[in-house]
Amino acid sequence: SVSRAIKPFAEPGRPPDWFSQKHCASQYSELLETTETPKRKRGEKGEVVETVEDVIVRKLTAERVDELKKIIKETQEKYRQLKKDAELIQAGHMDNRLEELCNEIMMWVI
Repeated sequence: SVSRAIKPFAEPGRPPDWFSQKHCASQYSELLETTETPKRKRGEKGEVVETVEDVIVRKLTAERVDELKKIIKETQEKYRQLKKDAELIQAGHMDNRLEELCNEIMMWVI
């Protein structure tokens, strides 16, 4: 059920069987094996002890946040460059490169 639920959030380029139950189970097993088991603490009753799953969620969340920050930064840089190019085109300073820029834009859109 998890594999079906996350399929709409697939990244481009993933193989068709990426979200199969078997593959998801093997990925989860690998995460469990490579994650350090948190040491159990002696403490008062009712104290919440961090589980392996909690460690995995925290680790994957941090990784995804870093990925998203990188994507945002790249998108902002691309936006600034496109805005600068648009201003130069409107001012008539890039008339000699219009065909080249048009080809670049078409490749980026496709």
